[in-house]
Amino acid sequence: MSDKSEILLTEKRGGIMIVTLNRPEVLNAVNADLLQRCNQLAKEAYYDNQLRVVIITGAGDRAFCVGADMKERKDMDIARVRQFIQVIRDTFSLIENLPRPVIAAINGIALGGGTEMALACDIRIADPAATMGLTECKWGIIPGGGGTQRLPRLVGKGLAKELIFTARTVDAQEAMSIGLINKISQPGKSLEEALKMAEQICENGPIAVSQAKSVINRGVEMDINNALQIETNAYEVCIPTKDRIEGLVAFSQKRKPQYRGE
Repeated sequence: MSDKSEILLTEKRGGIMIVTLNRPEVLNAVNADLLQRCNQLAKEAYYDNQLRVVIITGAGDRAFCVGADMKERKDMDIARVRQFIQVIRDTFSLIENLPRPVIAAINGIALGGGTEMALACDIRIADPAATMGLTECKWGIIPGGGGTQRLPRLVGKGLAKELIFTARTVDAQEAMSIGLINKISQPGKSLEEALKMAEQICENGPIAVSQAKSVINRGVEMDINNALQIETNAYEVCIPTKDRIEGLVAFSQKRKPQYRGE
């Protein structure tokens, strides 16, 4: 683990990287420095072929992330605000488009940009005490980190409009019932549950997992015929790999496959 004075902590456990937003004194609010660190780390992770899964969580037991640091934001001029929002949008798109799964371990409050960050992840596991919501309209703005686009794709247009227009928050149970999260952990165990899921993913072929993520992300926006062609192309990528042969041999030998991402 990095020095705890750092605002963004990283820890690697084999092919799993745990990324921790480390500003617990302000409920892990995102300031310009933390945003730049997240952006740079996402760019580095994109090219790290040793990575199999990324987990994002928040420091402390109160919050995943409460969104932008409003104290910093109030001192920004218009040009700086525009730049900040663009970097947020770009950073969350980098997270969404990483060629490996990203799991959000939502260990507490996730509001505004915190919910938007979670939406950019592939899978969301929340503590029972977690609270989520896109509350920007309450403050005279709209979700600017992709929330207006990712939320309706996840929960449906009508419900997304309700939640955004009213700035209403939801608890873990409601988040689960509307499909906003995948799973509710035991109290205080969201990271532990995310690690268990990450370990399951790591047992599978990394090329296959990466291709599956790409096909799902791209195909959901297409008509079925074009989406099926994208799936065919991704399957073609897997056919000549050593991993595919290893999977067949392991099956015949009744053992776990040892994938190398080749």
